[in-house]
Amino acid sequence: MQNHSTQTDAAPGGTCLIVEDSEFDSEKMTRIMNRTVNTMKVAVASTLQSARQALLNSDTTLILLDNNLPDGLGANFAQELACDERLAKIPVIMVSDWPSPNMWQKAASAGVFYVVNKSEFDARYVHSALKMARERGEKVN
Repeated sequence: MQNHSTQTDAAPGGTCLIVEDSEFDSEKMTRIMNRTVNTMKVAVASTLQSARQALLNSDTTLILLDNNLPDGLGANFAQELACDERLAKIPVIMVSDWPSPNMWQKAASAGVFYVVNKSEFDARYVHSALKMARERGEKVN
């Protein structure tokens, strides 16, 4: 797992966990996050297993989740998160190359805020998801 941050200490905005196995795409999302919410640390996990570990060790405020990962599907992971009382409160945005109808259905049932094509992902989705999470009374710094 790689850590990227604009600050050396834990940022008051918590951590954005990017779950993405493509280095190019994770770097793009990291740049968007650093420009958008520079008070939030960014951590990158390239597998679902490393994402699970990161969720144990950090104050995750937002998850950006790819669907096709080396050890499983992001949509299934989103459903796993939704079943955990603590993790279900973290806003999730799925950022995928090929959103399929099955993925949309699983994401919706898991409470994923957005399913976005990687080429269309930008700061507006981040701002909107964080705002909606605050309005729902979820843990967003």
